[in-house]
Amino acid sequence: MATIEQLETPAVLIDLDVLDRNLRKTAELARQAGVKLRPHAKTHKSVWIAKEQIRHGACGITVAKLGEAEVMADGGMDDILVAYPIVGEAKLERLGRLMSRAKITVSTDNVDVARGLSALGVRLGQPVRLYIDVNTGLNRCGKEPGQETVELVKQMADLPGIRIVGVMTHAGHAYGKTSREELLAIARYEAESLAMTMRMLRDDLGLPMEEVSVGSTPTSKFITELAGIGVTEMRPGAYVFGDISQSAIGLIDESEYAMQIKATVVSTPREGTILVDAGSKTLTTDVNPHRRGYGLVRGTPEAVIDRLSEEHGSIAVPAGTEWKIGDAVYIIPNHCCTVTNLHDRLVGVRGGQVENYITVDARGKVQ
Repeated sequence: MATIEQLETPAVLIDLDVLDRNLRKTAELARQAGVKLRPHAKTHKSVWIAKEQIRHGACGITVAKLGEAEVMADGGMDDILVAYPIVGEAKLERLGRLMSRAKITVSTDNVDVARGLSALGVRLGQPVRLYIDVNTGLNRCGKEPGQETVELVKQMADLPGIRIVGVMTHAGHAYGKTSREELLAIARYEAESLAMTMRMLRDDLGLPMEEVSVGSTPTSKFITELAGIGVTEMRPGAYVFGDISQSAIGLIDESEYAMQIKATVVSTPREGTILVDAGSKTLTTDVNPHRRGYGLVRGTPEAVIDRLSEEHGSIAVPAGTEWKIGDAVYIIPNHCCTVTNLHDRLVGVRGGQVENYITVDARGKVQ
C-alpha cells in the first residue's frame, strides 16, 4: 500500500485509529446511559463502517432514504430505521420488499403518510413498524410535543396494518449553539419533551409504546447526564468522523478529527492566495455560522478557504507564510456527511500508511 505522501489528490483520508476511538467513545456513552445506540449511516454510507458500529455495540442503524436501507440490507444489516416519510406507491412497494429482508421501522408526522403505510401493511399481512416524528425545536418534521402529537396519533391509532412503536425527534438546531449550557438545555428539552409525549400516548391512548428515540451528534454527548428521563435510543451520525460543525461549538477537539482532505497546491496566482485541487466537488459548499470559509487548513488556522469553484479551492493565506506548487494541504471539512457523498471511496490510513479503501456503498442513494 502507498504512504499518505504518495496519494494522488484530492483524497479523503480517514484516520482509522481516530475512527475506532470515536466509535468506542460514543458506544460507551450509550452503555453508561443505558440507551441503545442506533447511529445514522448517512454520515458514512459505508457497509464496512456500519458493521464496525455494530461490532462496537450498536443495536442497528438509521438511514434517511430507502436506497440507503436497501444497500445496508444487502450488506447484512438486519435492523434498520428509515427516519423519513415514505410517500408514493413505488416507494411503498420497495418498502414492502425490504420488510421481507430485515426488521424495518419508518417514521412520519402525517396521517396521510400513515394511511399509505397502513394499506401496505394490510396487503403484506405484516404490520409496518412506525415512529411518530415530534418537533423539539428544529422546526422541520413533527408536530409539537404533548397534546398536538397525541391528537395526531389519535387519527392513526385505529389504522390497520401499522404498529406505532415509538416517538422520535432530531434536535439538529443544537449546531447553532456554542456554550455547554445551551447545548445541554437543548438535549434536556429534547429528552424531556419526547418522554412526556410518550407517557401521554400510553396514558391517553393505551398504546404499548416501546421507544423514545433522540437524534443529533451534539445532544448525544450529554446522554449520560439525561439518564433516567426515559430515552431508550439515540441516533448520532457525524460523531464517526468529526468536523468543523462539531469543533466550532466545543464538542470535540483536534484529536477527534478522523476525516481530512488531502489537496495539492496547483497555483500561486497572487500574493496571499493559493489554489488547491479541491473545490466544491470535493469539499462541498456547506458553510458554518461560527467560522469563515469552507473548512480548516490544518497547521495554518488563520488561512481561509474563501472561494470554491467546481475543481479549485481558493485559500487566502496569512502574510509571511510560504507555499509552493506541489505542497500538500490538509483540510478539515465543515460538514463530513456531505463530503462523504461526493466520493466513491475514502482512504483508510494508519500510522502514515494506507491500510484500506472504504467504499461509499450508498453514495447518491437519495431515493
